[in-house]
Amino acid sequence: MSSSASNVVNGGISFWYADDGLPAARRPLAGDASADVVIVGGGYTGLWTAYYLKKAAPFLRITVLEQKFCGYGASGRNGGWLYNGIAGRDRYAELHGHEAAVRLQKAMNDTVDEVVRVAGEEGIEADVHKGGVLEVATTPAQLARLRAFHEHELSYGEKDRELYDAGETAERIKVADAVGASWTPHGARLHPAKLVKGLAAAVEALGVTIHESTPVTEIRPKHAVTPYGTVRAPYVLRCTEGFTAGLKGLRRTWLPMNSSMIATEPLTDAQWESVGWEGRETLGDMAHAYMYAQRTADGRIALGGRGAPYRFGSRTDSDGRTQQATIEALREILVRFFPSLAGVGIAHAWSGVLGVPRDWCATVTLDRSTGIGWAGGYVGSGVATTNLAARTLTDLVQLDSGQGGRTELTDLPWVGHKVRKWEPEPLRWLGVQGMYATYRAADRRERRTHSARSSRLARVADRVAGRH
Repeated sequence: MSSSASNVVNGGISFWYADDGLPAARRPLAGDASADVVIVGGGYTGLWTAYYLKKAAPFLRITVLEQKFCGYGASGRNGGWLYNGIAGRDRYAELHGHEAAVRLQKAMNDTVDEVVRVAGEEGIEADVHKGGVLEVATTPAQLARLRAFHEHELSYGEKDRELYDAGETAERIKVADAVGASWTPHGARLHPAKLVKGLAAAVEALGVTIHESTPVTEIRPKHAVTPYGTVRAPYVLRCTEGFTAGLKGLRRTWLPMNSSMIATEPLTDAQWESVGWEGRETLGDMAHAYMYAQRTADGRIALGGRGAPYRFGSRTDSDGRTQQATIEALREILVRFFPSLAGVGIAHAWSGVLGVPRDWCATVTLDRSTGIGWAGGYVGSGVATTNLAARTLTDLVQLDSGQGGRTELTDLPWVGHKVRKWEPEPLRWLGVQGMYATYRAADRRERRTHSARSSRLARVADRVAGRH
C-alpha cells in the first residue's frame, strides 16, 4: 500500500476523532454569568477537576469555558499513554528531598488505576487495556541509559518494574535491533477522544455547565473574560496546558511544544505475527528524540514523536495539520522498528501542542490571595497526570474554602512550585530548534558508532533545555 501524501488524511484534529466522530456542539456563553468555580479549558485537566469538585461538593456551581470543543487540544490528540511518568520528579527530589519525590511517584502509580476505575464506574468505553509500558533500547548507548533508567525508577519505589535482555524483549515485541527493555505494569493503552468525550458527558450529568466556542482572553482575580461576557467566581482555575500562551500576560509562561503522530492502516494477522506485541503494552524507546506508540483496539499502530517541535511566537496550529517531512520521519521510525511493515499504509497524520515550563516541571497551584489556580506543564505525560492534578486542585479548593483539610495530595512537592518564564523571541525559537536538532544528531551518531557512551551532543542539548 502506498504511503504517499495523497492517501494520508492530514490534520482534521486527530485520527481519534476521525475514528470516533466529533462531539455534538455545546452552546457558547450567552452573556455575563456567575459561578462558585469557573474552569478555563475543557481538556482532561479541566474536566477531571470539574468531576472531582462536583463529586466532593455537589452544591457547587461549576462552569467550564472551552475555546473550541472539549478535547480539541492535547486531550484529543495524544498517544493514548495512560502511564505513571511525571515531569520534574528529579527536580522535586532535589528541592524537597527524595522521600517527597517517592510520594509523588507513588501517587502517579495509583493514578493509572484511578483513571481506569472511574472510566469503568462511569461507563466510559475508552478501549482501555492495561498492558503496562515497555521501553526498548536499540543501540549500546541506549542500553546503558536503559539500565540506568531502570535502576533510577527502582530507587523511587517501583519494585514491580522488570528489566529484559534482547531475547526476553523479542518475546514481547519484535523490534529490530532491540538489545533490551524495561517494563512497568503502571500503564495502559486507551483511546484519547473516547475518554475525553465520555468524561465531558459524565461531568454534565453531574450538573456542571460547559460552554464551548467560548475563548477566554484574560484571567484576573474572580473574573474569566470572554468576547461574549465575563464569568465571575471566587475561584478561577486555569487548565489550558499548551494553549496557555494565548492568554493575556502568559505568553512566556509555558512553551507550546509541538508533537506529531501517524496511524497506520489496520495490520493483517500475518503482519501482527511479524511484530508480536500481544501484550499491547504502550511502547517507547531510549533515544534522545524519543518515540511513543500503541497498538490500537482496531489493529493499527499509532506512533508519535516531536516532528517540528515549536512554532515561532508560541503559535499553535488550527486543525492538527502536519508537515510532510514530519510524516516521512515518523514513517521512517516505524519501518526502522518493524522492517516487515515497509509496505503498510499510513492512514492519518496529525499534530498537537503540550505545555513545557522552563524547568520542565509539572505543577499545581492555588493562589489563596486571588483565588486563581492552575495545573499543567505535563511535558507530554498528561493523560494520567491530569487526573492527579485535578484531584490535587480539588483538595486545594476544598482546603481554601474551609470545606476540607490538608491531604496527602496537598502536601505533594509539586504544589505551589514556581518557575521562571521562557526567554523572549527569537531566543526561545532558536533554543528549541537547536535543542531538538542536537538531540537528533546525537541519536544518529549513536546509531552510527555503536558506542556504549551517550553522545556528548545530548548533554549540550540538556543544558540548553534546562533539564537536569
